[in-house]
Amino acid sequence: MSRGLIVVDVQKDFCEGGSVPVAGGARLAAAIAELVERSAGADYRCIVATRDHHIDPGGHFSETPDFKDSFPVHCVAGDEGGEFHPDFAPAVAGGKVDAVFFKGAHSASKSGFEGADEQGTSLADWLRARGVEDVDVVGIATDHCVRATALDAVKAGFRARVRLDYCVGVAEDTTAATLEDFRQVGVATSGAVPVR
Repeated sequence: MSRGLIVVDVQKDFCEGGSVPVAGGARLAAAIAELVERSAGADYRCIVATRDHHIDPGGHFSETPDFKDSFPVHCVAGDEGGEFHPDFAPAVAGGKVDAVFFKGAHSASKSGFEGADEQGTSLADWLRARGVEDVDVVGIATDHCVRATALDAVKAGFRARVRLDYCVGVAEDTTAATLEDFRQVGVATSGAVPVR
C-alpha cells in the first residue's frame, strides 16, 4: 500500500459561518471525518491534513478582494477561524491524522506542497520518507487549494487522484475549469461533484 490521503484546509473560516465560507463546507467536514475514521490504516498508508496559517501574506488579504488571488482576512495564525472545523478536529486530535502541514504564513500559498510540518519538513519529503507514491486529495475548495495541491502533487512526482465526492468548490465555472486542468496533467478523479 503506497497511497496516502491529503485532507486540504477543512477549517472554520472556509465553512459556513467563517470569513470565506464555501457552501457545503460543514457537511464536508463531517463526511471527511468519517472517511478518515474508516480508512486510517486500511486504505491509506498515512493521512495528513493541511492548514492555511497566515501571519502576513501580503496582497493575499484585501479589503477589495477579487476572490482569485486576494481574499478577505482568513485563517490567521492563532485565530479561531484558522482552527479545524469541529466536525473534523476530533480526527486530528484522536491520532487518525498522522501530520499537519501549515502553509501561507507569509504568502498566498494555496498548495499543501508549499507547507511544512512543525519540524519544518515539507509535505513531499514527508510522504516520500514513508514510501508514498500515490495520493488522494480531498477538502476545500476544489477550485482553489485542492486544485493547487493536486497539481503540485503531480509536479512533485506523485500519482494524484481527487475524490470529488469529498470536495466542495466555490463556483461551477471555476470548478469545471479545474477538472479540465486535472485532465490535462493526468490528475485522476473519482466520484461526482457534489450538488449543493
